[in-house]
Amino acid sequence: MNIEHLVKMANQIEDFFQSEPDRDVAIAAIESHLKRFWDPRMRKAIIQHVEKGGAGLGALALAAVRKLPKVASLR
Repeated sequence: MNIEHLVKMANQIEDFFQSEPDRDVAIAAIESHLKRFWDPRMRKAIIQHVEKGGAGLGALALAAVRKLPKVASLR
């Protein structure tokens, strides 16, 4: 799994929700998108990336990934 590509995709999702005035709503929307549209392997990779520091992720995307269930609970 190419983590640079996943970071780019997560940041593009963040860009879409950047205009949301409520930060918590934006984070929840990003988290929801990741849960609904990303394959479990993609979520696992981005969670592991965040556990190693999350280099390259925007602040909202980083916060959203931190809200995702931990790797052990992914199928």
